[in-house]
Amino acid sequence: MTIPGSPPDTELLAAVRAGDTAAYGTLYERHRAAARQLAWGLTSDPADVDDLVAETFAKVFASLRAGRGPLVAFRAYLHTTMRHVCYHRAQRDRRLEFTDDLTRYDEGQPYVDPALDRLERTYAAAAFRQLPERWRDVLWQTAVEGNSPAEVAGMLGMTPNAVAVLAHRAREGLRSLYLQQHVSTADHPECRWAGDRLGVHLRGRLAPRDGNRMRVHLGWCAECRKRVAEIAEISEIHPPYRQRHHAGSSG
Repeated sequence: MTIPGSPPDTELLAAVRAGDTAAYGTLYERHRAAARQLAWGLTSDPADVDDLVAETFAKVFASLRAGRGPLVAFRAYLHTTMRHVCYHRAQRDRRLEFTDDLTRYDEGQPYVDPALDRLERTYAAAAFRQLPERWRDVLWQTAVEGNSPAEVAGMLGMTPNAVAVLAHRAREGLRSLYLQQHVSTADHPECRWAGDRLGVHLRGRLAPRDGNRMRVHLGWCAECRKRVAEIAEISEIHPPYRQRHHAGSSG
């Protein structure tokens, strides 16, 4: 909450870039409560909440002092950074874990990290909410409930073939939006343009002109190439939804 008469976030961000650490303290006090609220949604351990908030603020501070980070919308940038910190912490903890119970690592019983799984479900839910209502309906009926196009056709007043086509478009849209959730906010206008389309790019769905522009951009931007590599790995590991019933029992 901004106290009347106190500097707006934009002025504080400029001051931090100029070397004023006290200005970042003001930003910390202003946005700490919101950051903790988001952290509680990503982890349930009080110790992890404090660590997550501290690491996130530290990373944003380092970005600002290096001349990067947000010019406006500090809280949105902070929240995006926290989601990425949580994701990478979960990946790191999954690789390094001390336990005398090795049964869950036996082949055929893959271990699912609860924190990482919760974060991925959050991303999937956010992507699902961004879909058009009709896409959400057909995706829910086919991919989640496991109904066939013929069964869904009567519900939506469509032919089975039209349902199949719509379901395919909805799945592609969900995958692209799901991958997009993992892309952090960028400062450079061309990076923001690319960031808004990385999910579609990875799905091979960009229009030819946009595809050429993306290739040119990735040719010189190492940061966006890093983002592509990151979400490409995520795409292989984490599907945006899991099917139920007979739709998930084949194979």
